[in-house]
Amino acid sequence: MNFDLTEDEEMLKALAERFVEDHYDIDRRRAYAATDEGFSRANWALLGELGLIAAPFAPEHGGLGLDATAIATVFEALGRGLTVEPLIDNVLVAARLFAQGADDALREAWLPELLAGTRRVALAHAEPGSRDGRLWVETRAQGSGAEVRLTGTKSCVVAGAGVDGFVVSARSAGAAGDAEGLELHFVEAGAAGVTATPWRMADGSVAVRLELAAAPATALGGGHAALVAIETLASLARSAEALGIMQRLFDDTLDYLRTRKQFGVTLGSFQAIQHRMATQYGVIEQARALLNLAMVSDGTDGFAKAVAGARAYIAPASVTLGHEMIQFHGGMGVTDELTIGHGHKRLLVLSRWPDSPLAALDRFADAA
Repeated sequence: MNFDLTEDEEMLKALAERFVEDHYDIDRRRAYAATDEGFSRANWALLGELGLIAAPFAPEHGGLGLDATAIATVFEALGRGLTVEPLIDNVLVAARLFAQGADDALREAWLPELLAGTRRVALAHAEPGSRDGRLWVETRAQGSGAEVRLTGTKSCVVAGAGVDGFVVSARSAGAAGDAEGLELHFVEAGAAGVTATPWRMADGSVAVRLELAAAPATALGGGHAALVAIETLASLARSAEALGIMQRLFDDTLDYLRTRKQFGVTLGSFQAIQHRMATQYGVIEQARALLNLAMVSDGTDGFAKAVAGARAYIAPASVTLGHEMIQFHGGMGVTDELTIGHGHKRLLVLSRWPDSPLAALDRFADAA
């Protein structure tokens, strides 16, 4: 089987790597993450100019229609750079759901600016009682046509600070855990009855708690099936980002072990440390193999299963790798001065959002 990248995929990878090289180091990353929105608006506009925001969209919507391999390649490169721009949550998930479900008038009014990076939207789906249940939605939609009103609470809208609109899941019928009656709606951020309260996640990124009190909304097409399909692709991107971070932490730690001396010799000369690093090298290679399996399964009936299997392995393995790399650095491994702590915090979030590795394992088992 040929795992070589195509010319277009190599170009996208080089574009992502150049973005990281030109705009990222640990000091600038800290400054980006410290902003009210958790990332750099200037970088977001630049990603729009480079075409990386538009690339995942379907060609009929102005994008390149990236397949699973291209998406994983780009997000692995961005993960290795420890970027903080929320491309997965704002673009790959929310904006693509919007593009797929909006009518022509709404799409024409919003999509060009979403692709250009001058507007952002976020998915508001997770609720206080949902835990790992993708179907658990209590937010209610009342009315029809132009008179739809939403009432409910979305506890964790990732990358929701400063957005211009929300893609909101709500139900017009059925119980909280039913697929039937679950619909998607679009709500403008400045509409009456919309209250967004920002809070920081473990990695420093900014989510919001969204309160809707009879907020005016516009119905989108899709529903539960659209959510499942988009989350499968997003899960692949998150696993690819995690793999990129794992490789970055491993490489940085290897350099440190080759230069840091203790008892007159380098730390990397100790056999116990060599064994532990060899184990984590094997973990990275297993993770890469599972990600490759998911990529080559794109377009087949086994794609969702392969993605769930990759996430079920990579999510917990990445956190363990982060623990190991911190241990090798000692106390300074958790400080803001090194990439190790930053990367590990991001891995913690990726391993638990939007659900746990056990939920992914359940999906893998069901598919099997």
